[in-house]
Amino acid sequence: MRIKPIPALLLGLMASGAVQAASPIGGFQFEWTASHTAGVTSEVPAFDALTNTLWVAGVVGVDVLNAGTGSLVQHIDTTGFGFINSVAIHNGMAAMAFESSADRTANGQVVLFDTASRALASGTNQISVGALPDMLAFTADGSKLLVANEATPTVYGGFDPAGSVSIIDMGSRSVAATAGFAGVPITGSGVRSPGMDFEPEYITLNAAGTHAFVTLQEANAMGVLDLGTNTFTSVVGLGTKDFSLPGNAIDPSHKDGTIELRAADVKGFYQPDAVAAYEAGGQTYLVMANEGDTREDDGDKARVKDSGLAGSPADLAQLNISTLDSTSGTELYTFGGRSFSIRDTDGNLVFDSGNQLDAEAIARGIYDDGRSDDKGVEPEGVELVEIDGRTFAFIGLERTTKGAVAVYDITDPANASFVDMIVTDGDRAPEGMKAFVMDGKHYLAIANEVSNTTTLYSVNMAPVPEPETYAMLLAGLGLVGFMARRRNAQRA
Repeated sequence: MRIKPIPALLLGLMASGAVQAASPIGGFQFEWTASHTAGVTSEVPAFDALTNTLWVAGVVGVDVLNAGTGSLVQHIDTTGFGFINSVAIHNGMAAMAFESSADRTANGQVVLFDTASRALASGTNQISVGALPDMLAFTADGSKLLVANEATPTVYGGFDPAGSVSIIDMGSRSVAATAGFAGVPITGSGVRSPGMDFEPEYITLNAAGTHAFVTLQEANAMGVLDLGTNTFTSVVGLGTKDFSLPGNAIDPSHKDGTIELRAADVKGFYQPDAVAAYEAGGQTYLVMANEGDTREDDGDKARVKDSGLAGSPADLAQLNISTLDSTSGTELYTFGGRSFSIRDTDGNLVFDSGNQLDAEAIARGIYDDGRSDDKGVEPEGVELVEIDGRTFAFIGLERTTKGAVAVYDITDPANASFVDMIVTDGDRAPEGMKAFVMDGKHYLAIANEVSNTTTLYSVNMAPVPEPETYAMLLAGLGLVGFMARRRNAQRA
């Protein structure tokens, strides 16, 4: 039997309705600091260390916030440039990605702002890139800016602009290269062909800045980009996950009147959204949030009961599956891994959280049963932070009844362990997260798309109490199984 990790200890409610909480496991603690409600959608946060401000992008504008108090410094109306999809900051330069508001299949642009003046940067400040630029990433030295051009078609079967990554030379503020996928070799397994070309979703880079890794969500793959040649060297299929195996059980129905994780004779495409890179033991590893995704017109999905596939299990009738990949009632494929994974740079699976994210959401009473048929808690965002020599991963869950971010210790990639879950009243659907250091303290900013809130937590490591203190605490709370969990954590 799997022993459930300890829920966060409630220390008191903040005036905003958020919960100030701390986790005893490994001394990791988090504490609510501030919250801001946006006048527009809150989607992607970025931190500027020169001004100690958070820049939160949301479709039609950017809210610049005081990173210490969460108060609004300025709202920047960006509608004149298009619809904003992302913001990234390096050394006082805020780069914003805009898709065309008139025709998203047309080229988009990157617009540069000075974070001190909060106005357009001097010199060249508008750079044309590919269609529907959806994410930005600076190299560590700031010399290059990478732009994921998702290039989603407006009409499937009609004009489909080529997905690509624009590589901007920040010295000349011009596009040095546009990396596409024509002729790129495909390795691995489970690569989907959902009726459009590869659509870059999210970018991360290795520490040396020599390679970028790009999620191709709908295709269940990642692209490997060589920044020496500015070309993709491979597209790697990420395989599938067997939900009939122990530890992978799911709740496949939203209409059975119960929330229950059970083995299901179906496989899932991992289809990661966000990805983040880190180093352990001299190697680079990739942390992926396996959200899952379909075509925007849902032309590649149907419920099992409507698929016409013979021999389908009755208890999977409500589950959404890929009509392009499922071939019989015993060969069903659904969307998303309902987990996060750690992979090496060749795409090999090193760790997967199984069904733990769903299970922890259920244990906390925040699981949304209405999403059981369609990707569960939908892990979407990833952010990493290193504290006192240990690396932690924050995994944002898009489909829970309250804002939820799972915390894992991933210092040892093959033995990553659940630490706790940050649950915030009043927040819904974490979209983007940003970890940063200010005045010597670590913080995590969480942008929540549905609630239009940006919430700030401080995160740190605290001394672990003596065993006797734990025993007294656990006895008072009536918790069981902790010591076994503690011993397992020490072995990892």
